[in-house]
This record gives sequence, structure tokens and C-alpha cells, in this order.
Amino acid sequence: MPPVIRADALGALDESVRALLADKLIVVPTDTVYGVAAHGLREAAVAKLYDAKLRPRDKAIPLLLADPADVEHVGIGVGALARTLMARYWPGALTVVIPARPELPPSLTAGGNTVAVRIPDCDVTRALIRALGAPLAATSANLSGVSPALTASDAVAMLGDAVALILDNGHSLGGEASTVVDATVSPPRILRPGPLTLDPDLVSHP
Repeated sequence: MPPVIRADALGALDESVRALLADKLIVVPTDTVYGVAAHGLREAAVAKLYDAKLRPRDKAIPLLLADPADVEHVGIGVGALARTLMARYWPGALTVVIPARPELPPSLTAGGNTVAVRIPDCDVTRALIRALGAPLAATSANLSGVSPALTASDAVAMLGDAVALILDNGHSLGGEASTVVDATVSPPRILRPGPLTLDPDLVSHP
């Protein structure tokens, strides 16, 4: 089984970065649920997420970012309403779909032209992204169709040896996957309701 490392342990981030640079998967805490993550700019690494989760290949994978400026490295032509949503709700449980830069890994976007991005309200994960120098391709740490992992032990039980290590930051405080908004349309449209109640003047509801 993969090692479970306390997120605040000495060397935990360094070991996590080494695994990610070797195109391995790791489990990371976020403010919503635990996620299984890969180097977000490497095709071989991102592709492993589909195998680990038994995820359909036509279902794109979101990116976790550390800072608002990171959006410029993964998105292009990001509109004013999208930026308003980001400024108001980040860091937090809001994932925003934006036009993707064409150089992103095809597996990440499932061959499409958009990418979903979020800045989690989790210091550990944002510090890891900064240390890696790249976004994390990340989705909930569970098999597709199964309830998300809320603890490190939940992630171990579902993913096992598919991951190189697990960063344990205690019980997930959010417990619910993020709200997803498509900001490539006007007005932005909620694709997946979640823990946030968004300003109805900014988004359209399903």
C-alpha cells in the first residue's frame, strides 16, 4: 500500500513533488474532498488518472491552481464575468470552465477546447502547486461513480497502489465536490450545483 504522510511532516512537499515529476499519482487534501492528482502539464501523467479511477476517457479532468495569475498559463480569452467569479469566490469551492490553451495535454481536456480550473482554499495543496511550478490535474480520490473520499484512509481503500503516496491533512472539512460553472457562455451557467450559493446576477441556473 502507498505511504500515508502527514501533510505537515518535514519533507512531505518535497517527496510529493518528486513523485509528481516522475509522472506518478498522489492523493492530496483540498477544501472540498480528497483528490487524486498528477502533474497537470504532462500527458503521460494525466492519462494515468483515467486508469486509476476507471474514469471514462471522454470526461475531462480539472486543474487545481495556486494563484489567480496561474489562469493565464492554462486559459486563453478568459472573459470579464469569469474573472468576476474568480475574484469573488476564489480560493474556494468554485470550479470555472474557461477556454483552454491549445498546448494543454489532450487527455486533460478530453480532446475539447475548454478546461475547468479552481483555486482550493487549502494552504497545503496551494503550497504543493507552487513547489511543483505547475498546476495539478486533479479529480476526487475515488473510483468513478463512488462517493468521494473524505479522509486519507478512504482514499487508500479505493485507490491503493494506483497512487505513489497520500498526503493526510485530516478529515475533509467541505465534504462535497465543488460547484462547477461554464464561463465560456454568457451568462455563465451552472453545470454542477455544489456547496456555493452563487450570485444569480452573475450566473444562470439549470
